[in-house]
Amino acid sequence: MTPRNASAATALEALKSEIRARRDEFHKLRHIPVDIVRKFQEAGVYRAFVPTRFGGDGCSPAEFCRLVEEISTADASAGWVASFGVSATYLAALPTETYAGIYGADPDTVFAGGLFPPQPTRKVAGGLEFSGRWPWCSGVMGASIVGGGIKVEGESNALLRTAVMPRAKVTVHETWDTIGLRATGSHEVSVENIVVPEEWTFIRGGKPSMDDAIFRYPAMALASQVLAVVALGTARAAIDWVRQDALRRNSITGAPSPAARGYVQMGVAQAEGLLLGARAAFYDTIEQAWDQMLTKGEVDRPMQIRLRQVASKAAQDGAEAARIAFVLGGSDSMNSGHPLGRFMIDAACVAQHAFIGAGSWQMAGAALLDQPAAPGFP
Repeated sequence: MTPRNASAATALEALKSEIRARRDEFHKLRHIPVDIVRKFQEAGVYRAFVPTRFGGDGCSPAEFCRLVEEISTADASAGWVASFGVSATYLAALPTETYAGIYGADPDTVFAGGLFPPQPTRKVAGGLEFSGRWPWCSGVMGASIVGGGIKVEGESNALLRTAVMPRAKVTVHETWDTIGLRATGSHEVSVENIVVPEEWTFIRGGKPSMDDAIFRYPAMALASQVLAVVALGTARAAIDWVRQDALRRNSITGAPSPAARGYVQMGVAQAEGLLLGARAAFYDTIEQAWDQMLTKGEVDRPMQIRLRQVASKAAQDGAEAARIAFVLGGSDSMNSGHPLGRFMIDAACVAQHAFIGAGSWQMAGAALLDQPAAPGFP
């Protein structure tokens, strides 16, 4: 979201500067440290979608996406962790009393979830009992509540049921060791014979218990959008790096400076064109969908399909723009730890996510042709 005053804008710029300065530290840790998560809270990342009656900011989807994109220009992993401020929307499928208990007590509550595979679950006195282990729990090192996917005996939901647990009841296994999005801390988590009250479970992507406009906005589309903008922010950082380097660097071989070389000029223009087109389609569609939500009370199916398409386009065009920037960096960008290599790999990893990866085009095509699509897709 655009900072609402000069003080907030200054604080965001300071936070981005700190993130840039500490990227190598985050890379070694393999997670975003808690002090940065606290600064995300101060910036409004986790209360962005929380209704004002619970102390939140009640932001629009475009406002939140712009904030995540800004953070991602500083570091893709930081943007990825910040994107899970979206959790306040799909936790709205919890009973209202449970939601109010979480966010009424702390509108800046941090949620992380490792949802698949769903663990076999049985009903017992006091709730639902299960054991299990889940990978891909991004941001868990800074979370206060954690979700795990479960499969309750006798249930046949197409969408996944998720149990919400205190972070203290969950064991974190620091298994995350990747070349991209390395600092997201997407470790595995596990529990043993835990009992969770049924009112602390929800169907992800299911009908919300509250009627706020943001909770009627398509949950799975929003989940894909907040991830896709990480690629946009990362591509912006990559292109800016190439441009600034080209303007200040002279060739050691006596060749023209990079800024004067035709292929660099062409590549920068191509990367900028990809990014500009993807961003324009992305934000134009989100803003149209939000206007439809506010004026008509719902987002219709054709618009829901468009929302998923522009998220896929943003992720994949962002990844391609970052790749072009890497090529323009020449042989220097091959060095371990070079910013362009990190930007390229991080953006490529964003575009690998199932919501916005290559397979998402097939789901969109199926929906456009009125053929069966995956659960959660319009």
